Amino acid sequence: MIELREISRTYTPKDGPPVLALSRVSLAIARGELLAVVGSSGSGKSTLMNVLGLLDRPSQGSYRFDGDDVSRLSMDEQAHWRNRRFGFVFQAFRLLPRATAVENVELPLLYSDRETIDGLADEALASVGLVDRRAHRATEMSGGQQQRVAIARALVTSPDVILADEPTGNLDARAALEIMALLQQLHRAGRTIVIVTHDAALAEHCQRIARIERGSIVADERVAKPRDAARALAESGLDAREGAA
Repeated sequence: MIELREISRTYTPKDGPPVLALSRVSLAIARGELLAVVGSSGSGKSTLMNVLGLLDRPSQGSYRFDGDDVSRLSMDEQAHWRNRRFGFVFQAFRLLPRATAVENVELPLLYSDRETIDGLADEALASVGLVDRRAHRATEMSGGQQQRVAIARALVTSPDVILADEPTGNLDARAALEIMALLQQLHRAGRTIVIVTHDAALAEHCQRIARIERGSIVADERVAKPRDAARALAESGLDAREGAA
């Protein structure tokens, strides 16, 4: 589905020498995978996610998505691909604080070419167990609930790939398990999900872990038995569909 070949990304600041953020990265992602890209701060993992999501262009190499070299598309063409093929989940949620949950989820649809968007936001909220919070503003919801809204927003366009950048970074341990259980549930339903994280424990819930250091992939391994977040939630007494306080 996704094939990166010898991808490099160099930034040239106004003052100072060029910075090599990615160095000859090659990575293949099959449809339906749940992949964690793990690395410390400054390792290049966020740059890699930006390249995957067509938010940044590689300086060298090729990026093929379903056989198409998308790294060479125009900016407008890449924006169209982002809207239809990718859903993004960020550490800081990036919700409009005064907008309701349903209004936040509808945002990507406003830039789509669909004839109608009626009911799509409610369907997405239902898939993350938050229909009863549809009229609540972001400031009226817990961190775990806000991240569920962000995931619903990522799902609403029915993307091929969900890219999650530190999706549990702003949550406590219990809420983080709740979000990971939801991502595993979406994966079992056939979603392709890439999680970028510094948290090795979070990565153990994925079926594959790629480790990045100094802009290069240094390890790429299958996880024999990924941890089950829903089971951990059940053992802790918190149901996976509840909103964390």
